[in-house]
Amino acid sequence: MNLAAAIILKNVEKHPVKSAIGFKKKDEAWKELSWKKFGEIVFKTANALKNAGIQENDKVAIYSDNSSEWMIFDLASMAVGAITVPVYATNNAEQAEYIFNDSSAKAVLVGNQEQYDICLELLQKEESQLKTIIVSKKSVWIKKEFNSFYLEDFIAKSSPKPEICKKEYDDTATLIYTSGTTGTPKGVMLTHGNFIRAFDSHFEFFKFKNFEEELSLAFLPLTHVFERSWSLLCLYGGARVYFLEDPKNIAKALEEVKPTMMCAVPRFFQKVYAGVLEKAEESSSVKKKIFDWALAIGWQTAELRRNEMPVPFGLKLKESVADMLVFSKIKEKMGGRLWFLPCGGASLSPEVTKFFDSVGIHVTVGYGLTETTATLTLFPLTHFEHGTSGKPLPGVEIRIGEGDEIQAKGSGIMKGYYNKPEETQKVFTEDGWFKTGDAGKFDDKGNLIITDRIKDLMKTSNGKYVAPQQIENLLTNNNFIQQIMLVAEGRQFVSALIVPNFEFLRDFMKKNTIPFTSWEEAVKDDKIIALYKEKIKELQVHLPEYEKVKKFTLMPAEFDINTGEITPTLKVKRNVVLKKYADIIEKMY
Repeated sequence: MNLAAAIILKNVEKHPVKSAIGFKKKDEAWKELSWKKFGEIVFKTANALKNAGIQENDKVAIYSDNSSEWMIFDLASMAVGAITVPVYATNNAEQAEYIFNDSSAKAVLVGNQEQYDICLELLQKEESQLKTIIVSKKSVWIKKEFNSFYLEDFIAKSSPKPEICKKEYDDTATLIYTSGTTGTPKGVMLTHGNFIRAFDSHFEFFKFKNFEEELSLAFLPLTHVFERSWSLLCLYGGARVYFLEDPKNIAKALEEVKPTMMCAVPRFFQKVYAGVLEKAEESSSVKKKIFDWALAIGWQTAELRRNEMPVPFGLKLKESVADMLVFSKIKEKMGGRLWFLPCGGASLSPEVTKFFDSVGIHVTVGYGLTETTATLTLFPLTHFEHGTSGKPLPGVEIRIGEGDEIQAKGSGIMKGYYNKPEETQKVFTEDGWFKTGDAGKFDDKGNLIITDRIKDLMKTSNGKYVAPQQIENLLTNNNFIQQIMLVAEGRQFVSALIVPNFEFLRDFMKKNTIPFTSWEEAVKDDKIIALYKEKIKELQVHLPEYEKVKKFTLMPAEFDINTGEITPTLKVKRNVVLKKYADIIEKMY
């Protein structure tokens, strides 16, 4: 079964006039396309690709920010039997060229001038397989003599007739290159069956009611397996998906679009959580008491619902008051209709999930990798356990292998790494289980608990093992900390490089009349260092002594994607940062 057919044909037939996708160009209002119109554009694009010489199993790249065109191009490529190769919009020329060359991509959709210029240079190289560049925006200046087309012109004369290449479940649908915190990116081969069976198991797991009425806002990069799988799942189930081109506009988009569902990464939830708590702390004593009371009431009702127990009438009344006075204001800032938020990419502390549950928004924590078509385990809608990664999806098997490594089997597991049989062999056991590289365990109720990345575990010179992710996660729950990287391997104590949240720090400086000259100077200021010492002391009070950060250095700028310090999914590349800031780290010891 072709994934594009499974999504488009079914929904065009079922509800042709219902809205399928939404998008916004610059300062215009949000617009929608019906399923019928969406299907026509997908098939016009598919037939145009065919006319341009794209054949079954050819690779077609997408090098662009999120947009409706991104999704149209993805489905169109799969419809003709081609294999989609997403490239992060933030990838530089060298990173993009590696993916184009490794995958032998023949055509590409680009979104902006810089991406076009990189592809144009690549197209002119003798060894390049790239033959056609398609540009989604007319604002990009192109050289038509080098087989460059605006998407609008590229599809203008093609037929909207649905001609779909027949595909088996085991046929490759996409190559997703891992952003990789270590080593060279590898092309993960995911099949049509990987996606379709993963979607079916999600619907079996959650048993959603009226899923076709849901509205999702796509703001994480579609290049990443999490947002792409979630957005495709929403479309597969007949829900609407709105595409946000610039994630910096998320706050405004939430209020405009008013989504009911949206996938997000831990940092999104941490920022909301820390922001609300910070505001409550700064309120008058009366408002603070009301906030604390509301949160306590919300927690009581959330716990009863989590365990599928009835909420007494009196408690329901109190919950209504709590919602009117406190929770509705928090929810309005997020559009007012969000109720279901899948969270992945890293662990999320139980304090945060409990907070959102108390407010009336269900954060569904999950665990998975690119190699597993995103999801292996998830919180169910009820009877989930805070502080875990939930239970395996139907059709997923998980076992704990040697060194506490999480190993998996199931219909979502990749075919392998493209052109890398030896790398593929390394990540599978002799009896066919996929080795995740993460350490974990099961609780007595069958919930998976991630303890850490096996490669990231640090051993201090005192012989104690430190799992950095959990501690970093705990510390970034505070609004004054934007990014953090722990150092402990072979050291006598734990230290950290901390990137402040400069927005909050600037406010603190104003309130405390600390003059600002530059961030290089600000992070050395005694009052600011004292502030962070106090914050860190409060946050890690419950940690065992050997896990506590004893010394830290405040960094004057964020870790950067362009310099390779973080991946496009905002994970710190430890080896790069350790090497780059070796002198600063040594000074702490």
